[in-house]
Amino acid sequence: MIYCGIDWAESHHDVAVINDAGELLAKRRITDDTEGYKILRDLLADYGDGPDDPIPVCIETNRGLLVAQLNQGGRKVYAINPMAASRYRDRHGVSRKKSDPGDALVLANILRTDMHVHRPIPADTPQARAVTVLARAQQDAQWNRQQMSNQVRSLLREYYPAALDAFATWTNPLTRPEAREILRIAPTPARGAKLTIAQLRAALARAGRSRGIEAAAERIKGVLRGEYAHQPPEVEDAMGAQLLGLLRQLDAACIAADELAGQAETVFREHPDSKIMLSFPGIGPQLGARILAEIGDDRSRFSDARALKAYAGSAPVTRASGKKHHVGRRMVKNDRLNHAGYLWSFAALNASEGANAHYRARRERGDWHAAGLRHLFNRMVGQLFHCLQRGEVFEEHEAFPSSLRDAA
Repeated sequence: MIYCGIDWAESHHDVAVINDAGELLAKRRITDDTEGYKILRDLLADYGDGPDDPIPVCIETNRGLLVAQLNQGGRKVYAINPMAASRYRDRHGVSRKKSDPGDALVLANILRTDMHVHRPIPADTPQARAVTVLARAQQDAQWNRQQMSNQVRSLLREYYPAALDAFATWTNPLTRPEAREILRIAPTPARGAKLTIAQLRAALARAGRSRGIEAAAERIKGVLRGEYAHQPPEVEDAMGAQLLGLLRQLDAACIAADELAGQAETVFREHPDSKIMLSFPGIGPQLGARILAEIGDDRSRFSDARALKAYAGSAPVTRASGKKHHVGRRMVKNDRLNHAGYLWSFAALNASEGANAHYRARRERGDWHAAGLRHLFNRMVGQLFHCLQRGEVFEEHEAFPSSLRDAA
């Protein structure tokens, strides 16, 4: 059998091809363009690569154009963590020498000796990969929006606390268009105290508000004209200019998060697995898109439900050595999927009587809130694996039969 290792870089890649005995058959440096990809395909073809028997490839990344080219035609591509590859390098010498061709040879030897303990890149459909791109981009945009909102809030605390009190009754106030519109026309406390009811009504209407405008304008006017401590006028004007700059960035972050959420939801609903995922209590279009983005639609990716639970971080991990034995939560996991699982299990408490009864039973046994949600997520992700493998939708009476009887 022939094995190939590729040391990935930004402008070029080093390739090494070895056989079962570990003998170096060929090495080549290729460029990161169409011509380089053609040279790589021709090099692999010279050593027997073909549609019926593709040569497996080991590389230190799981995305990019090079991986997309290699992942065609049923080829198994193994993405190795750079930290793990560094540990493998130490097996071949203690001098700590390092070179790009040498790293490519190390990667090829990883497949030769330990291919059975590594997992190839899943063969997801292009539709599932599109969901992955949009769902992750939407989550990143949401995090960026929250980060910008925190910066605006910190700045307002330094010189404009009246604005924070005026918007305190709203959920996530600084990400709402009404708050940003009012701050845009009154970036300093002095200008905020001069706002009239007509100006506030117009600002709320421009932001898209249609109900309760009069009452909101009266309340905001009263708060902005209250007694608060002030910075010197020159400092307030400077901070107001800084606020306007941050508001432009916050506006862009809010628009990006909303647009990406709509696009991710549209692509997710077009996927065949969306019907099964949306049948589960607590899963909506955006959360379903995040879950599908992380588990994909390659049915052979996880050998059983336990593998998916370990990947999601819901299954506990055991550490035993000598007389010590500890069972705790898993630290190495897919953080995005684990975060989605927390939101899923929390939302399922109100959407499913069985899920709520299961959570309450775990709390009565002594679990903390987070441990109870993690245990519920562990059970429901196993049910999701079962439904996806069999093409079935969620059924409450089958998922929580005993819990429903106890609740009744």
